[in-house]
Amino acid sequence: MADALAQPMPAGSAGRAEKILEIRGIAKSYGATVAVRRVSFDIDPGEIHALLGENGAGKSTIVKVLSGIVAPDTGSLTLDGRAYAPADPMAARAAGVSTAFQELSLLPNLSVAENLMLPRQAKGVAGLVSVAQSRERAAAMLAAYGLSHIHPGVPVQSLSLAEKQRVEIMRAVARKPRLLVLDEPTAALADPQWLFDILERLTAAGTGVLYISHRLSEVRRLCRRGTVLRNGESIETVSLAGIADAGIFEMMVGATARGTHAARSTPKTSLPEAFGVRHLAGGTVEDITLSVGKGEIVGVAGLEGQGQRDLFRMLAGLTPARSGEIRVDGKRVRLSSPAAAAQAGIGFVPEERKTEGVFLGLRTDTNMTLPVLGRLARFGVIDRAREKTAVDSEAGRVDLASRYLKLRIGALSGGNQQKALIGRVLMSGARYLVLFDPTRGVDVGTKAVIYDVIRQFVAQGGAALVYSTELAELIHLVDRCVVVYGGRVAGEAAGQHLSEARLVALAAGHGANTR
Repeated sequence: MADALAQPMPAGSAGRAEKILEIRGIAKSYGATVAVRRVSFDIDPGEIHALLGENGAGKSTIVKVLSGIVAPDTGSLTLDGRAYAPADPMAARAAGVSTAFQELSLLPNLSVAENLMLPRQAKGVAGLVSVAQSRERAAAMLAAYGLSHIHPGVPVQSLSLAEKQRVEIMRAVARKPRLLVLDEPTAALADPQWLFDILERLTAAGTGVLYISHRLSEVRRLCRRGTVLRNGESIETVSLAGIADAGIFEMMVGATARGTHAARSTPKTSLPEAFGVRHLAGGTVEDITLSVGKGEIVGVAGLEGQGQRDLFRMLAGLTPARSGEIRVDGKRVRLSSPAAAAQAGIGFVPEERKTEGVFLGLRTDTNMTLPVLGRLARFGVIDRAREKTAVDSEAGRVDLASRYLKLRIGALSGGNQQKALIGRVLMSGARYLVLFDPTRGVDVGTKAVIYDVIRQFVAQGGAALVYSTELAELIHLVDRCVVVYGGRVAGEAAGQHLSEARLVALAAGHGANTR
């Protein structure tokens, strides 16, 4: 693997002290909307540099500028001391800049091999595309990066989100870039050590990395410096060793930030069951029994691929159950479709909001009202006044600014898209929430909003089942946590036993079933 990651410095660069990247006064507007203004920072050879900020602060625009997707209106960029102004993504890659996007750029209908070979497929002696050669080369690439368990011939859409994320990252790294741009690279990874090992080898070879993540613990682990963006401007580049988390949050929001975690209450006992499953099996779930009480938040933790995804998708009517039962309000139900789940009172928030949650080409308010159009219509015509009242109410509930409602939802930041998606679920009249990693890739302020929404929903008689890749999030949010391993419940933790050490032990298949 080290050979695959090793790379020479560019010709003529030996001994030079130039920055790999320098950004000076970058600005970009879309009509009257200013995306970024006066953004400046630099990256040293072998440095992993953090780019921090709330959703909508301008991080995605900087990624697009570096990747050749958009051109800045003003400002300058240099790469290895030379002017850098890529006309398109192909030019960016040719110059040595490679990006792994948070919203994956893989083509789901193509195979893993076809995605890895893009934009030029392997060709045989006759000059025709050779599927066999493409798969052979892709298999070698996957093996070099510890992903030999992924078959190069399978369609990308059949992979789990975590596997897609790894392929996205691997494809970017395999191009041997001078600058690697990583946008929320661990958002879907329960265990990020695979990526950390790759970054250690890359930076040892002199590659610079721009690292965007809302997980400050891993930012501190990887990065020496970070640049904070707020409202499209670079506020300051700081030494991360010299500033506390609270100071970073204050720089991000311009005031003292709300805590990222709600205080956890004393575990609840003897609650009437809202919904649950008994000896449920389907997909990678072998045999799971769990119950969620009314007024309770139950967490689910587990390493990648242990059955949690299929458990949630069975509750959402997306994956068929082989055996066992699902019960809602004490009655056995058959959730054969998302419509059946919604009719039973279950509101589902999926892991991939852009492909499974929202319609990117529609307006935000339209996305939010889709499940309730029948209730908003009179004689088959939508009552626009009733629609606006309903949307405004839910937007306020999830702290979504009214100025975003008439915009195409695809133009919103990931955090605002997630607020709209949760608002839509609440608007549907769901009595119970099933949330798969609901804060993936959102900023600290949006996380606080989502925590508040979940707690208020539950306090009003609802119930919630929440999976998260962040154990600290579960510990501070849920009343108790179920850990899955090998498609079964490995154990449960609550009260004084609800700790990261306890959850990690259970997730690894160790420890007794202690509450």
